[in-house]
Amino acid sequence: MVDGIKNAVRSFAAAAVALFGLGPEAAGYVYVFLISMIPIVELRGAIPAAYAMGLGPLASYVVSVVGNMLPVPFILLLITPFCSLLKKTRLLAWLPRWLDAKVQKNRAKVEKYAFWGLYLFVAIPLPGTGAWTGSLIAAFLDFDFKRAFFSVLGGVLTAGIIMTALSFGAFDMIRNLF
Repeated sequence: MVDGIKNAVRSFAAAAVALFGLGPEAAGYVYVFLISMIPIVELRGAIPAAYAMGLGPLASYVVSVVGNMLPVPFILLLITPFCSLLKKTRLLAWLPRWLDAKVQKNRAKVEKYAFWGLYLFVAIPLPGTGAWTGSLIAAFLDFDFKRAFFSVLGGVLTAGIIMTALSFGAFDMIRNLF
């Protein structure tokens, strides 16, 4: 499955590069942009991939943040109506109910810290945290769109700084030691 996603992203990036007549370095940035939009991977995987491809840190950071934030407004605005539709189906009705139960279990903790709690959740670059999950939580808890968007944006910006520093700084330091 991972190889399938990787190949699909690579193919889409190649098609975009060919369509717009971009150079080889631009192809890397398109690839990084697309990686940063994938749930779970997000910019936590896109920035190290940019480092591995030899791309620049600042451009990689910006491209990853933009790509990671692109789905956020759609998640915040459309996930609740989409889940309402899924609840009416026999086959997939379990999914929104399961997600809602997970969110409701931790509702008190999340609502207590609201803006800053969501920010920290998204900002800490660990598996299972990030813009997608943070946006889902905000949508399921009916957070105000504007506050949720800026909380997630702040978290993505911070996670991007952390991942850029780790990827471009720490890896280079370790490589220079040997």
